[in-house]
Amino acid sequence: MRNRWLAASVLAAAAVVGLAACGGSSSSTPTATNTGGNTNTGTSTSTTASASGIKTSVINGHTVLVDSSGMVLYWFAPDTPTTSNCNGKCATYWPPLIGTPSLASGVTLAGKLGTIKRSNGQMQATYDGHPLYLFKSDTAAGEWTGNDLNASGGLWWMMTSTGKKDMHKDTASSSGSSASGSSGSGSGSSGSGSGGSGGYGY
Repeated sequence: MRNRWLAASVLAAAAVVGLAACGGSSSSTPTATNTGGNTNTGTSTSTTASASGIKTSVINGHTVLVDSSGMVLYWFAPDTPTTSNCNGKCATYWPPLIGTPSLASGVTLAGKLGTIKRSNGQMQATYDGHPLYLFKSDTAAGEWTGNDLNASGGLWWMMTSTGKKDMHKDTASSSGSSASGSSGSGSGSSGSGSGGSGGYGY
């Protein structure tokens, strides 16, 4: 009788331990969810940079394109009007401008905005046939540390309203720039001659 009572006690204790283990595993499951869900390199940065509300800013004597937050937009020399050649690790340093582009109120440009489909299926904004990017090292509006930079297998340039390259590499910040909604209207018209070429071969 005593042996039966001991056996029943052991079985009851085992059941309690088993239930506790199950409860413990279910309570710890949520901590492992949504980790690594975004496997696209550069996507986290690029999706926060909306392609809507593109503005202009005068930097180093050139009218350049900036995003809605005033961050300078760049183009990559090895790209083509239909293909981005900045993927993988490159896109972590040069996040593509994702989405269908639009201009901020009052901004006019001679060139055309458009999109291409990236290798991961995302739509990337373009200007005059140049896929547009931000630069991770630019941390404030108006900074242009990526201009004339040879990286990821090619040269990077600020996207001017005319497509003209700014040949001066500099780490100047926004102190010499002025973002506005109207600065593109005057300077943009001067790019009508070069805009049709798609910006290649300058």
